[in-house]
Amino acid sequence: MTGFRLDGRRALITGAAGGIGAAIAIAMADAGADPVLAARPGVHPSPAPAAALAATRASWTLVRHDLADTDGLAGFIDSIWDQIGPIHVLVNNAGVAELGGFDTVDVATWRRTMAVDVDAVFFLSQRVAQRMISEDIAGRIIVVTSKNGLVAEPGLVAYNAAKGAAELTAKSLALELGPYGITVNTVCPGIVDTGFAAGFGLDWERFLPYYREHIPLQGRFASPEEIAGPVVFLASDAASYMTGASLVIDGGVLAQQVPRLQFMPPRTAEPGRTTEESWSPDEGS
Repeated sequence: MTGFRLDGRRALITGAAGGIGAAIAIAMADAGADPVLAARPGVHPSPAPAAALAATRASWTLVRHDLADTDGLAGFIDSIWDQIGPIHVLVNNAGVAELGGFDTVDVATWRRTMAVDVDAVFFLSQRVAQRMISEDIAGRIIVVTSKNGLVAEPGLVAYNAAKGAAELTAKSLALELGPYGITVNTVCPGIVDTGFAAGFGLDWERFLPYYREHIPLQGRFASPEEIAGPVVFLASDAASYMTGASLVIDGGVLAQQVPRLQFMPPRTAEPGRTTEESWSPDEGS
């Protein structure tokens, strides 16, 4: 279906040196776009994404900027636009998080989290949208937030607050940019298997099996590619009438009130029956 193709479009993806961002860049290239990978100074894409991008034969570029440098964001966009070409798709993917109780959050941590996860989202989107409007480009702005932008999680108060703010920032932009044909949507992943555990101080040997029990979809984490696909969809003409929407990609975690699959009777081969003949989902709840 041609509606999912991105031929002739340039896509800027922040936080694209690895993980979800690199997967998005590769998926964009596979769909025909020319990706521009944004990374912090000193951070280099890992060899695997670079090789995958080369295999797509797309024209891709690496650019660098520290997104916490809020004052430089407009100039960063202008330099890309003027030196490389127009941006048709902006994917605000970069984010930072630091795990700890509310009383461990200092001013520097709070401000950097907000600078990268909220301020950069707004000011990059603002400048990209201004340039899109000036050149009559009905572009796409996509924000990778988190399920933490919709529900809170202990130990991540700054991250929760930032992702919640990013959600409403995107929806506010969707309202104002709609008249120009520019759509703004968010993607809200659950836990994605990117080697994230190394950076947090949880008891992972106990936590990971516990968390998997709460994921209805096969008890597994998402791969970066499973987040990249919906991002490509939102960037494509197939999503031309979607704006102000949030796509939750968490394996069903937020769809349930209280996890209890592991306490239900085992299902049988006979449809509509269980091992307890009179069992009802409302009993004992």
